[in-house]
Amino acid sequence: MNKVVLTSLFCGLLLCACGHTEKHSHSHEGHDHAEHNHSHEGHDHSHEGHNHSHESHNHQAESQHAAHGDEIVLSKEKAESAGIKAKKISKGTMRSAIQTSGHLIASQGDEASAVASMAGIIRMARPITEGTKVQKGEVLFTISADKLQDGDPAEKARIAYDVAKAEYERAESLLADKLITMSAFNTAKEKYETARIAYEATASNGKTGATVKAPISGYIRNCNVRPGDYVSTGQLLADIAMSNRLYLQADMPLRHFKAMGEIASANFSTDYSDKVFSTDNLNGKLLAVGKTVSEASAFIPVTFEIDHSSDLIAGSFVKVTLLGKERQGVISLPLTAITEEQGVNFIYIQDDATCYHKQEVTLGMNDGKQVEILSGLHGGETVVIEGAIHVRLASANNSIPGHTHNH
Repeated sequence: MNKVVLTSLFCGLLLCACGHTEKHSHSHEGHDHAEHNHSHEGHDHSHEGHNHSHESHNHQAESQHAAHGDEIVLSKEKAESAGIKAKKISKGTMRSAIQTSGHLIASQGDEASAVASMAGIIRMARPITEGTKVQKGEVLFTISADKLQDGDPAEKARIAYDVAKAEYERAESLLADKLITMSAFNTAKEKYETARIAYEATASNGKTGATVKAPISGYIRNCNVRPGDYVSTGQLLADIAMSNRLYLQADMPLRHFKAMGEIASANFSTDYSDKVFSTDNLNGKLLAVGKTVSEASAFIPVTFEIDHSSDLIAGSFVKVTLLGKERQGVISLPLTAITEEQGVNFIYIQDDATCYHKQEVTLGMNDGKQVEILSGLHGGETVVIEGAIHVRLASANNSIPGHTHNH
């Protein structure tokens, strides 16, 4: 009986111990599964958040790269040596403009010519160009006969005169004795007179040279020789005009007839000079606006009188911009600020002392010096107005990517 009781107690204790062990194992498995996995999932979640932040940073960097990808870097020293100049732009006034063509005409007035009195090598007494002011009697050229292969023309004229004189005197004697006809005598006399005039002209010039003086006071209109040129007797050396004025005649298209009364001045340029001339800077005045047109063209002649600058040649054709009334609130730039790429117009804006960027613009009216900007600028920007081509070249050589810019 006692053995039975003890055996039962022992089995009961053993069962309890086994149950406790299973419960503990189950609890441990639950702990490992729940807590450990939960902690691991939390770690992954934090890592995902870290990746999200990293992606955000990359996105910002890409945005900044896009914003600064067209930045052009040019040192201040290089910009100065290249002649790059920038100016802050603001709205201002600009005159209405009509693009056309025209030509320069010599003004009317007394004119005279300086000609060579003998053959020889030309020398200038002082530099002479179109527009040079001269005084009557002033020595303009000297002509030297030294080292000419044909010899001294003055000496040749003297010999020809002596021969013609002797023949004439002999003809007089023969005519008195009725040994020659009157026709033969007149021929000898004519030769003598011609030789005498030539000799007297060359004799007054000296033995080995001659001087050519200005026949009137005025301005050199055309100079046809250069120092060292060979000239022959009677050759035209220069034209002199008493007036130093030119006429600028522009051909205004008939479709601009309504704007005719607004025209006050003009800008113009030539094919042989890089300058843009202004009637205002040449003491110009509007002389006349035509009231009729020819049958052959649909243009109205508009005529200005201007000073004869040494850079202008009478008779040459010109590109003309007729200027009318002023317009307010216009953004304009010098033509030198504009660059073109495949039909698109650009300018360069200076961001700071060494950084620039390219800006597309739409152009409007052009007065020959300035051009209206219709879009692309608002005013207040600092724009390259001279040397834009050098900034363009720099953009092709050292344009920097956005990621090198400090964020």
